[in-house]
Amino acid sequence: MLRLAAIDIGSNAARLLISEVIVTDEGVPDFVKLNLVRVPLRLGFDVFETGQISKQKIGMLIQTIKAYKHLISAYGVTHVKACATSAMRDASNAQDIIRKVRLETDIVIEVITGDVEASLIYENHIAEQMSRDESYLYIDVGGGSTELTFFSDGKLVFKQSFNIGTIRLLKDMVNEDNWMEMKEFLKTRTKGHKHVTAIGSGGNINKVFSLSNRKEGKPLTLDLLRDYYKEIGSFSLEDRMQVYKLREDRADVIVPALQIYINVMRWVDCEEIYVPKIGLADGLIHHLYDEVMAG
Repeated sequence: MLRLAAIDIGSNAARLLISEVIVTDEGVPDFVKLNLVRVPLRLGFDVFETGQISKQKIGMLIQTIKAYKHLISAYGVTHVKACATSAMRDASNAQDIIRKVRLETDIVIEVITGDVEASLIYENHIAEQMSRDESYLYIDVGGGSTELTFFSDGKLVFKQSFNIGTIRLLKDMVNEDNWMEMKEFLKTRTKGHKHVTAIGSGGNINKVFSLSNRKEGKPLTLDLLRDYYKEIGSFSLEDRMQVYKLREDRADVIVPALQIYINVMRWVDCEEIYVPKIGLADGLIHHLYDEVMAG
C-alpha cells in the first residue's frame, strides 16, 4: 500500500491532498483520493500589498502545516511533497518562513516557478485522453498567477505563467499592459493550430461547474461563463455568499476568476471548457509517484 501526500500553498489557500495508489493488473497506477483539506490562508493579500508575509499569517501557516503533519501521520503516508506558488515567489521573507516551517514540522517547502507550476498541472494527463482533432489549452487560475499550457497534435506547444490572478485583480494590481501581453502571447502562439478546447483547473472554475449542475464530463460554454460573470458580479459580497452558498474566501475571488477564464477563451476563439476537478495538488501526487517509482 502506497500512500502519498501533497501540500499546495497558494496565494488564496493551502491544500493538503492525501491519496492512495492502487496499481491495476495492467500495471497502471490508480490514484484514489482519501482526503482533501483546504485552509484559506490568503497569503497573497499580504504579499501583493506589502511584499512580504505578516507575522500573523506566518503563524497561521505554521499551525496549518502542523495540522497537516498530524493528518499525514494518521493516514500512514510514506512520502510527502510540499510546494508554494505565486505569493511565496513574491514574498521577500519566503526563505525565513521555509526555514521556520522546516524547523517546526520537518516539512520542506519548495517554491516553484510559474513554468513548473504549469507542468505539474498537466501531469494529470487529461489532454492525452481527449480527441487528436482538437488543440487543448489548460487554464489554471490562482490568486497570484494564471498558468497556461497548450497542446496540439498530442504535443506540448508552450507553457507560460502570467502574473494575473484573482487576488492581484481584487487589489487592482493588474494593468492594461499585463492583459495585452497575455492577449498577444495567446493570439500569436495558438495561431495556425487546430480548434482550441479549454481544460480549466482551480477552485473557482470547480465551483462554477458545481453551480451549473452540469453532468460530470460535460463542458461549460463561454456564454455560460459570461452569464455567471454578469450575474454573480451584480450581487454584493454578502448576497453572493447567501445566494450561491459561497464562503467569503470564494465569494470575493470567483468574479475576477471568471474574468480571466473568459478573456483567455475569447482570445483563442474557444467556446467550451472542460472542468475535470483537478489542480496542482493532484499533479504533485502524480509527480511524487513518478519520483518514488524512479527510486
